Order: sequence, then structure tokens, then C-alpha cells
Amino acid sequence: MEERNDGVDEPGWDVDPDDEISAVVEVVGRQLKLRREAAGFRVADFASAIGYGEDLVRKIERGARIPRPEYLDTVDEVLGAGGLVSVLKKEMREARYPKKIRDLAKMEAQAVELSAYGNHNLHGLLQTREYAQALFEMRRPAYSQDEVERLVAARVARKAIFERSPAPALGFIQEEVTLRRPIGGTMVLRRQLEHLLEVGQLRHVEIQVMPTHRQDHAGMGGEVQVLKFRDGTAVGRSEGDFGSRPVSDPKQLRIMELRCGIIRAQALAPGESLAFIEQVLGET
Repeated sequence: MEERNDGVDEPGWDVDPDDEISAVVEVVGRQLKLRREAAGFRVADFASAIGYGEDLVRKIERGARIPRPEYLDTVDEVLGAGGLVSVLKKEMREARYPKKIRDLAKMEAQAVELSAYGNHNLHGLLQTREYAQALFEMRRPAYSQDEVERLVAARVARKAIFERSPAPALGFIQEEVTLRRPIGGTMVLRRQLEHLLEVGQLRHVEIQVMPTHRQDHAGMGGEVQVLKFRDGTAVGRSEGDFGSRPVSDPKQLRIMELRCGIIRAQALAPGESLAFIEQVLGET
């Protein structure tokens, strides 16, 4: 029989056996198998009923494949589970994200303050879906379409930080070039600039622009990001420093915070920056 196709050969995502999330995927697969067997379906008959291949059903049930939301919805309907299968979509949606992105999202969800400087492209939390997709699609070596989809979905999910209550203080400093490079084309860039103007109006968000003509610039070493938490701890990462790895050592963090503070002082003020973004939008 012909399998349904949602942009990839098989609807789902492979599981890394070394990833801690693999245990969760195995439990979900076991639940799906028990429900299928309780309903009296053999694998072949069940695959036919839901419109997917037998091999995919077996992979999902043994925890080797992460089921997509539409797969779970179809299974729920065919088995008459009354939503008890569909409810697993949230867990499986999070499971498909790469581990380092899940870890970053957890830290962002706990942070009370974020300071970030970006010089090549807009910070991930500021990106529209279209901008993020164009950014991932231009990577070399090229990502597969499946990888692009997973990365874009993970990036969009992280934007929930803007809706948290109480809201964290979010500060972004962007190089002027990141506002002008037409990632994805002119229309994608225009919508991205409009999005920046919308986000910049939020009371807990400050967006600043570092003009290209600045003579003194403390951020020439590359990107910097610092996340602070309620208990007074923090995690930072600085491109080119400390192996570009996340660090929590107070001495190393002080260097990053100092650099962020100087970059912030050298950039345009938030109000001036929004006016600058609006000007760039008008020129785009």
C-alpha cells in the first residue's frame, strides 16, 4: 500500500538511542501497541486502517520513531480513544527537538533576564518562522527537509518566553547588517522587520541596534548571551571564548556581562533603535 507522505519518506522522526528522551518515546510506543492489540488489530490491518506503512507502525511501537501529531490524531480516531492518544502530541512534539535545543529552551523558560548580542543574523527568539526556515535552508552542508522542519519548530516553540508571566527582562543588541541582509527575500525581511517593531513595543523587551559606522565596538569577538535565574545563578556563552561552550563560572560570567554592558552602551538606545528599524523597513 502507499504510505501517507508529509514531506518526508515516513511521517515521524528518528530517535537517538543515547538521548534521554528515548525512554519517553519507548513508553509512548508501548502504549500505542497495547491500545492496538486491545482493539484486536494486527499490525498489517492497523496500518491499512490508519493509512500508513507497516514498517512505520512497528518503528513507532518499538520506540525507534517519534510519531508526528497527525499520526497520533489518526490513531486516536481509528481506535476510538477519545483523545487519550492525541493528548500525547505535546510530549512527542517536544521529543523531536534536538537535545541541545531542549536544554536551551528549559533554561530560557527559567530565566528572569536574558541579554544577547548578535552579529550574523537575528537572535533566534526574534525570528519569524519564515526567516528561521530560510536561515536553516541555506546552511551548508545542507540540512535535510526533516532536519529543517524540526529546527524551525523548535525555534518557534521557544518564543513562548514572550508570553511568560511574570515576564523576564529580555535585551537584544543586533548589528545593523542583520536588519538589512535579505534572508529569505525582500518580503520575508519586511515581515521580519515589522515583527521586530511589534516585539520592541513590549514593556519587558529592549531591542538595540549597533550601527555599522561605530568606530569603537566591544563585540568584535562575536556573539554573546547571558541568562540569569531567580536564585542568582547565571549561564553565558561567548563566541570564541571558553571554547564557545555554556559556562557558569562567576569569573567567566563577569567577562561576558562586562562585554554585554559595553556593547549596550555603544549601541543606539532602544527608542532610537526602533526608529532606525522603521527607517530600514521603509528602505526595504
